[in-house]
Amino acid sequence: MKTFHHKNFFKHTFCEFQQVKNFEFPEETIYKSKSESIYFYTDEGVYRKSNHWGRVANCRWKIIANKNYKNQQIVIGFAKWNSFYPINSSEKTFFIEVNFDEKMTKIQPKKEDSTQYSFNYSEAQKKMKQITQLFKDDKWAKHFDLEIEELRFKIISQYINSERSLPEIKRSFN
Repeated sequence: MKTFHHKNFFKHTFCEFQQVKNFEFPEETIYKSKSESIYFYTDEGVYRKSNHWGRVANCRWKIIANKNYKNQQIVIGFAKWNSFYPINSSEKTFFIEVNFDEKMTKIQPKKEDSTQYSFNYSEAQKKMKQITQLFKDDKWAKHFDLEIEELRFKIISQYINSERSLPEIKRSFN
């Protein structure tokens, strides 16, 4: 696994920053980006103050914020160096988390001791888009004998735990 630090964390990475309250950025030791985000580096990680999260240049940086957070609001986040993961490699370092009750999907970095089926970031994104479509549309399910919720659960569970294609998995239920 690649080691990230202040000289390379901003190159094609995925990271979830944790919101921090009341962090004072030391004036003489910060970096300010072209988009006005402010960074402060420590041995453990990086603080970032910004009003934009999600797609950041060539990175995917999320903010895990309190419930009052609104998009475009200035927030300070902190991430440890070991919380950054490469998104432009073939390394299978991500899994897909599915909340069937809320019909939501999320790409998560795989923890070392995890037994989740892993994908590279690009594969995970593609699968996530297809799963989102399965949740939005019911038309595809009219040719099956199972109830839609049970069918979704079975198909999506197989899809996120294998390399099999979605059409291949669907055919196995006919």
